[in-house]
Amino acid sequence: MQDLASELEADLLKLYDSPILTLKQLHKALNFRSADAVKQAILRGVFPVHTFEMPNRRGKFALAKDVAIFLAEQAFNKEKEND
Repeated sequence: MQDLASELEADLLKLYDSPILTLKQLHKALNFRSADAVKQAILRGVFPVHTFEMPNRRGKFALAKDVAIFLAEQAFNKEKEND
């Protein structure tokens, strides 16, 4: 699982050129319908990845590493269910 998470993190870093992802990037990376859908999930407390605010910046952010770990866990859990 760690190998997959590392590969996903590298892909996210290459795709977005930053270890910090915005709401718009999170909506694409996690296949949400829109950035507003991500915002709603965060407000409702059901967004699956830890988000944070940054000083002097608007909006919420997440680390590419956290997104990669979440995606790897989901893929790994799905494989276990299929066994």
